[in-house]
Amino acid sequence: MDVSSTSLRVLRQIAESGSFTAAAAHLGYTQSAVSRQAAALERSAGAALFERLPGGVRLTPAGLTLLRHARTILDSVEAAERDITGTLPRAERVRLGVVLSAGALVLPAALTRLAAAAPQVTVTTSEGTTPSLIRALRAGSIDLAVLTSRPPHRPADGESPRLHIETVDDTELVVAAPTTGVFAGRTSVHIDELLDAAWIAAPSTGAEPLLGVWPGMPGRPRIAHSARDWLTKLNLVAGGFGVTTVPSRMSAVLPPGVSLLHVDGAPREIRRILVARLPGRPTPAYTAVTRAIGSAALEP
Repeated sequence: MDVSSTSLRVLRQIAESGSFTAAAAHLGYTQSAVSRQAAALERSAGAALFERLPGGVRLTPAGLTLLRHARTILDSVEAAERDITGTLPRAERVRLGVVLSAGALVLPAALTRLAAAAPQVTVTTSEGTTPSLIRALRAGSIDLAVLTSRPPHRPADGESPRLHIETVDDTELVVAAPTTGVFAGRTSVHIDELLDAAWIAAPSTGAEPLLGVWPGMPGRPRIAHSARDWLTKLNLVAGGFGVTTVPSRMSAVLPPGVSLLHVDGAPREIRRILVARLPGRPTPAYTAVTRAIGSAALEP
């Protein structure tokens, strides 16, 4: 095979982004340039590397095999660049991806604990949804990911080899509502009372579910406001503009004017907080970060 580091970076970004268009935007290329790089890679490999889908693209088994080697090659190239320029990092760097809700719950406390226990470890963070962070793990763009899962807590994805997953906490899903209005002074709400509620939810796509609406609620929810940022959603709740769902552990970071309600008349919804990485022996830095996240998740 005759491949360049540029083409391998394109492969990695397509795997992470899930589409040629999104990969092109991230890399600063045109979509046609990314398509040409992908086609050239397939010709060089002599195999189909990408499966074109209505909603994007994913790697074939051959593509995943090449991606595994591409991560090693690109890491070696970057290490060589650091050696040549004399910029070898003294700290052990860990690239951590975090889902939005888990970031608010555990990230600040985890970084504080890590600084005390392993000051030689430097963590950089990025936010995303569980599907996007899994793609980033597979692509080698991040080293660890804090994810969430809902029952029945199936494997994070169907790719091989399976990701290494550690459970760090379980938290109940509840409804965040204004402290004034129809739910004032309440600690619970019946599912039937939520049928006509104005919901504040994150935008959804075919691959990523609607976040902020009670799961399995009968009928079509009325989405009054759409926002990904948790602080925006909670401040909209505080202003009386609707309700949203949050993990119960988020009670410590609620703005004034927001109360949490348990939902009656429906099964309890448990969200599991997980730390995921590629399989294999973890580095000491990965282990230190995972322990810090676990300790932070267990804080009352």
